[in-house]
Amino acid sequence: MTITAVRKAEVIKEHGQTEGDTGSPEVQVAILTERIINLTEHFKTHAKDNHSRRGLLMMVNNRRSLLDYLKKKDAARYTALIGKLGLRK
Repeated sequence: MTITAVRKAEVIKEHGQTEGDTGSPEVQVAILTERIINLTEHFKTHAKDNHSRRGLLMMVNNRRSLLDYLKKKDAARYTALIGKLGLRK
């Protein structure tokens, strides 16, 4: 259900602009996307886990806010990110 430290380091290395970049919107969105994917897999076997579902909704809203911020600041980075992550819109 959670993202492992190794996978998180891979995501940071792949999406970060510099070495150890964890604060950029691209990295934050990529980590949230990884966690959202893990939680949606969890819900396929645990359909009644409503506490985790609330956490999932908060993560989705947080990701949407970060994507809106990135779209407002730099549209080219936004389109590159959603293309790389396979997000729609």
